[in-house]
Amino acid sequence: MAFNEKGKQGLPEDNTPVIVGAGQYMERDVPLPRAQPPMGIAARAAAAALDDAGHGDRLASLIDTIAIVRIVQDSRNRPRDDISSGRAENPPRAVARRIGADPAHAIYGCIGGDTPQTLVIEIAQSIADGEIGMALLAGGEAIHTARAAWRAGVSPDWQEEDSGSLDDRGMGTRLSSEHEMTHGIGIPVQTYPLFENAIRARLGNRIDAHLRSMGELMAPFTRTASANPFAFYGDRRNADELAAVNEDNRYICLPYPKLMNARDSVNQGAALVMTSVGKARELGIDPAKWVYLHGCAEAREKLVSERADYHSSPAIRANAATAFAMAGKSVADMDYIDLYSCFPSAVEIACAELGLAPDDPRGLTVTGGLPFFGGPGNNYSMHAIATMVSLLRARPGSHGLVTANGGLLSKHATGIYSTTPYSGNWTRPNPAADQAAVDSLAGPGFTERPDGEATVETYTVCFRRGVPERGIVIGRLNADGRRFVANTPDDETTLARLTVEEQMGRAGTVEATSQGNVFVPG
Repeated sequence: MAFNEKGKQGLPEDNTPVIVGAGQYMERDVPLPRAQPPMGIAARAAAAALDDAGHGDRLASLIDTIAIVRIVQDSRNRPRDDISSGRAENPPRAVARRIGADPAHAIYGCIGGDTPQTLVIEIAQSIADGEIGMALLAGGEAIHTARAAWRAGVSPDWQEEDSGSLDDRGMGTRLSSEHEMTHGIGIPVQTYPLFENAIRARLGNRIDAHLRSMGELMAPFTRTASANPFAFYGDRRNADELAAVNEDNRYICLPYPKLMNARDSVNQGAALVMTSVGKARELGIDPAKWVYLHGCAEAREKLVSERADYHSSPAIRANAATAFAMAGKSVADMDYIDLYSCFPSAVEIACAELGLAPDDPRGLTVTGGLPFFGGPGNNYSMHAIATMVSLLRARPGSHGLVTANGGLLSKHATGIYSTTPYSGNWTRPNPAADQAAVDSLAGPGFTERPDGEATVETYTVCFRRGVPERGIVIGRLNADGRRFVANTPDDETTLARLTVEEQMGRAGTVEATSQGNVFVPG
């Protein structure tokens, strides 16, 4: 794919998209009656982004598009009337009302942690095409408040009715099949450990040694989070603390103890203001605040059961290469990096695909990551981009890389940012080529009704309050190599074996039953 290469020097064209404002908001220790609902938190971040642009009150009335990242509350397949606290029926307009905006276009994104970056790409192209003059992108979560209210036995009144058009993107791309979900694959906390054990096996690590390596990988994240004023957790921890499995850091799903998991009990919001260079110049927005999207791309993996393996990501590899080609840069040129970090496996696989060492001296996060900064649902990467904007402004001419991941290492988007002006005609890459490359990769055959001798390809054990309660296996039939998903018997003896004996490559038998597939280790 060829891109305009005019040296990235000189004045940008008037229709070049640019970020001119970035804001974040974090709420903690606020009494329940005064705590903000999700769109209140998003609006606080939006107001901060408008103020950051330098013309807050003036810009709000000029916003013609508001795009809101879907909240966790709306990211599950359940009836809306099951939400006892109520909800914003039109989230973009709930934010608009609070900041004094009246946009012509109101977008409510689909599920996935890639959404902030994909919305930036979509809005950037619409600005370049002259379809949007000024846009606000925002998201907010009040999960901590919701859980505190539940514990207190109260239900906050978060019902909001706002009239006006709404482009509700719904649930978006299917991330798991019903068959996968039946066996526990599709829940992130139970699925990323399957990737981790595959990585561990590829490296030849025992669980104790791998725990240590994960602790060494994630300890620098805690240092970054501890210095971040918007981090909801932010406790600084060393590798030994992260790797120690104990009452305070018990296993959630093998091999992840609690501190290796994204933590979503947060009240956090982030927002960006985007416009064109011509509009920014017309409004007198200081050029020192302008941050350009130099490279971007998107790609999507196959369903988990259809992938070639569980230790790589062709979609990250393909879309990142396209983004770097658009920017005319390489990973070596990046001054700042933020890898999506919901679980260690997401970081490890991204490092492998991007050619980054796990101990890269530049660091792998600018926020502190989802386990330590906080995991505000689908909106984490909005915080990464907002943080990146501040860092790049403080060091003019530097470049930053943000990777975003949705689902089960399913949907990926990449952004390369800099204050250096983008020169040439800004056009996003067509994702069709990258997607075709990913889709063309063959995985093994798959059967929903396996029977016979088999071998474990990867596995995990799910715990409840430190006690193993479920084994999940992805395996291959010995007879023909077809893949299957299954659970193990849930008796105490089998589950105890799964936690203390190596299961990677273990032989056994699998049988399809009316309750699902069952794999019995040999």
